[in-house]
Amino acid sequence: MPDLSFPVSLVNGMTVVTTPDEIDISNASLLRAALATATRSAPEIVVVDMSGTEYCDSTGLNVLVRAQKKAEPAGVQLRLVVQANAVQRMLTVTGVAGLFRVYASLDEATRPD
Repeated sequence: MPDLSFPVSLVNGMTVVTTPDEIDISNASLLRAALATATRSAPEIVVVDMSGTEYCDSTGLNVLVRAQKKAEPAGVQLRLVVQANAVQRMLTVTGVAGLFRVYASLDEATRPD
């Protein structure tokens, strides 16, 4: 069973949601809740640190896409940190990679533009 924790923290003044090794139907609602918490105060940038995530199913992808669609009109930029080839491929194959700013490391994602 996947890890069910999605901690929300501050890194370099940016809100960061850290995801576990797997995101699927069993914990996608927790990701939704963590993203809602992270975006509640309308920060400029929310980083979803998926650097430790090796698997994300369509349920998790749906949560990310919906969060992006809510964040953008509110002026919140959603950034993803993706290292696993399987997760990067999922974003590319489904055609949603262009919706997000994707970074290779948390350090890169939390640098100011």
